[in-house]
Amino acid sequence: MEFAHRYVNALPGDTSKDNRRREITGAAWSLVHPETVRDPKLLSWSPELAADLGLPDGWEQSTDWLAWLSGNAVPPGAMPYAMNYGGHQFGNWAGQLGDGRAINLGEIQDSSGVWQTLQLKGAGPTPYSRTADGRAVLRSSIREFLCSEAMHHLGIPTTRALSLVDTGDQVVRDMFYDGRAAPEPGAIVCRVAPSFLRFGNFQIHAARKEKDLLAQLVRWTIEEYYPDIDADAPDAPLHLVQSVLERTAALVADWMRVGFVHGVLNTDNMSVLGLTIDYGPYGWVDHFDPDFTPNTTDAHSRRYVFGNQPRVAHWNVAQFAQALLPLTDDVEGLQALVDTFPRVFSSAYESRMAAKLGLETLEDASLIKDLFDWMQDIETDWTLFFRGLMEIDPDDPRATLLDHAFYSPPRLDQLETIQAWLTRWAEATLEEGDFHDARMERMAAANPWFIPRNYLVFEAIEAAEKGTIEPLDALFEAARRPYEVHEDLEHFAARRPDWARVQPGASMLSCSS
Repeated sequence: MEFAHRYVNALPGDTSKDNRRREITGAAWSLVHPETVRDPKLLSWSPELAADLGLPDGWEQSTDWLAWLSGNAVPPGAMPYAMNYGGHQFGNWAGQLGDGRAINLGEIQDSSGVWQTLQLKGAGPTPYSRTADGRAVLRSSIREFLCSEAMHHLGIPTTRALSLVDTGDQVVRDMFYDGRAAPEPGAIVCRVAPSFLRFGNFQIHAARKEKDLLAQLVRWTIEEYYPDIDADAPDAPLHLVQSVLERTAALVADWMRVGFVHGVLNTDNMSVLGLTIDYGPYGWVDHFDPDFTPNTTDAHSRRYVFGNQPRVAHWNVAQFAQALLPLTDDVEGLQALVDTFPRVFSSAYESRMAAKLGLETLEDASLIKDLFDWMQDIETDWTLFFRGLMEIDPDDPRATLLDHAFYSPPRLDQLETIQAWLTRWAEATLEEGDFHDARMERMAAANPWFIPRNYLVFEAIEAAEKGTIEPLDALFEAARRPYEVHEDLEHFAARRPDWARVQPGASMLSCSS
């Protein structure tokens, strides 16, 4: 395994290797060093990602690899560093944030020749840790490990997770910010992505009026990740904004397709490559509710609820564009680009919703609006409804075939509403010719059988904290093939149980890790 350090070599940084918390100016990164842990154990890993990275057979049994993935040793050729960035948190400028508990080891090439950055999350403090300890707990690490790999196999752009390591140490956390801090098992996830660049990486230099550094970062980003853009052209910043906007709109449309709620869409949690990044208090819609947030910190303002994700993404893209203003005189052109977000998102979203319904195109947008109206009124399971729709014959659309998707039996008038909608859906399907195989192929590719529901992950975390890893293993196996029916795991494709509706950790979570 040969490391490269393209980001560090291309941009100015802080080379002091001092993990002490402090403001870092005039630098895109800081050299750091991981802290050792007491008794690391490899709990789980991604075989697909390991193979793609070219890891040798039996690597998971190697004491060297365990030391590297736990931060107890630095791999040969690695150069640990943390990235400097800022961001808007809940709509307010927060100043310097940075990698407070993430340490990048460097970049290696995968089997396709793409450079991938290896990053340890939870390996100790950095200059950007502020008042925190740079560690992560097992519960949040399980959530990140499982969900990032699940998202990849769902076909949604995301950072990946190579490994999950139990550190053998205890980490003190106040899980719900209620003054009841307690020790929890610590863990480290090795995250993998072509880049962990965020909107905030650009914002911090713009806010500090570090124009030359900002220009260097924009040029490097274009040359490395958007080679179709001429980095020397005066309008290069506009083209970068357009590309980031398009990827962001497509990403959020994918989230909406599967019912994913990020939970904390601050600008420092938005990837410049259009990847899902930073799995904190995320959640999945069980019964359809556009006002659902899994984040207790967002319970009052509800800024990051499921239905608001497109609007927040638009706002965040505007902040990214604002950060690039020092590099262009075309303010009107930049604003015009940002204003295209709703149209770009709507196009991506409608194509995905058409596929969920088995349609080639969505000719009548009211079909979706009316569907969502009654799904919310009747409390309908998002995932189960669309999988159930696959089983309905357009020549005989019967509402009773969807009974398993309802959290309580529909009233007679509600059944009539459902039946009327199903009749409209069937008519739209038949108008396209109802090519059964093509329809089923579209629906099967758009509607997963398995999603890592909040309560299932909660149960796996509770078991792991008691030393039992089998529930996590079962979830991970289902996550690796989310569109397949797993007959031996039928309970994974069932409605959320009543106890999980309000159970802390299974319904809502805090930003605590």
